[in-house]
Amino acid sequence: MVVTGLVLAGLAALVHVYIFWLESVAWTTPRARAIFGTTEDEARVTRALAYNQGFYNLFLAVAVVIVLVAVGQLAVGATLVLVGAGSMVAAALVLVLSDRSKASAARTQGLLPLLGVVALVVGLV
Repeated sequence: MVVTGLVLAGLAALVHVYIFWLESVAWTTPRARAIFGTTEDEARVTRALAYNQGFYNLFLAVAVVIVLVAVGQLAVGATLVLVGAGSMVAAALVLVLSDRSKASAARTQGLLPLLGVVALVVGLV
């Protein structure tokens, strides 16, 4: 189960790298605007905020990837994965609680890290 949790957390990290790209690199493109449901004007006005938010998602992914690359210390590794993936889950909860219309986005953002956290905890117990 620990391996399953790490694989799921790794997949969640990939999703968050993609979100980073959408928010920090491609925010004003038609594709990103369609995914986030923003108009051209809204994207232009919120570009700096999205840029910052994208890096937040990238840093969460980096925390998880560091563990996947430097496996060896179970306690430290599990802690980093639980903090990184747990933060991804918490962010997804905040998203859906702040705007119910974002439930699909929250599910995309939060399901893999949630499954990873559950599998990791079950594997550690």
